[in-house]
Amino acid sequence: MRSVTRGRERRRRNVRQLAAVWAVAFTLLLGSLPSDVAGRSDSSTASRFLAQPDQPLTGYRAFRRMHARSEKFDQEAWLEAWTEQDERGFRYEIVSERGSDYARNKVLKTVLRREQELIAAGHNERATLSADNYEFTDGDSTVEGVRYVLLKPKRKDVLLVDGRMVLTEDATELLRVEGRLSKNPSFWTSSVNVIRHYGRLDGVRVPISIESIAKIRFAGISKLEVHYDYESINGRPVSLSARRIMASAQLR
Repeated sequence: MRSVTRGRERRRRNVRQLAAVWAVAFTLLLGSLPSDVAGRSDSSTASRFLAQPDQPLTGYRAFRRMHARSEKFDQEAWLEAWTEQDERGFRYEIVSERGSDYARNKVLKTVLRREQELIAAGHNERATLSADNYEFTDGDSTVEGVRYVLLKPKRKDVLLVDGRMVLTEDATELLRVEGRLSKNPSFWTSSVNVIRHYGRLDGVRVPISIESIAKIRFAGISKLEVHYDYESINGRPVSLSARRIMASAQLR
């Protein structure tokens, strides 16, 4: 009986540690308006892309679906919330949640709180796709009709990705950013890989979904998925055509 009790206590302790690391590893992926791109580059493809005039994302209201899972500890949770960002900051209202108490309360809700704190502290510029943050190098441009631009962070930062941008063949649209965080958010996290998918809705580039996988030293592989369903962008209701684009993106 005593060994069973010790085993349960050890499992609870491991799950609590997992939740703490999870929250740090994943909140850092969400703390900016990811459509921000600016500056010039030594890469000809990146220069064309960054030099294009673009309507910035200044605010939005979106329904967000979040799912977190740890394979080793069989911890899994779902959360849905209305999220909103404008000149007053970032706000959210949770409308449904289910699954592991630890994952919901210590991970998914902490992700939202941490995002609110990062934006309030003005850390957006640290995460932008700009010449201040990255060195850009042309990659292969013949694969799948897309163009790749390699991203090399100019500093070790948990808000920067060591990886690549994936652009349309004419280098006019950003499809996704993928790679590894250039700095691990904690000792317990050996790596965090992320894929951010983008779409252009009513003329504004916005994040459509985020997928991330963290390798945590004592807990193995942990995953987070976030999907956005926009109601308004820059103060305007999303059009029917944009809603069709979102619906199509969710089916991929």
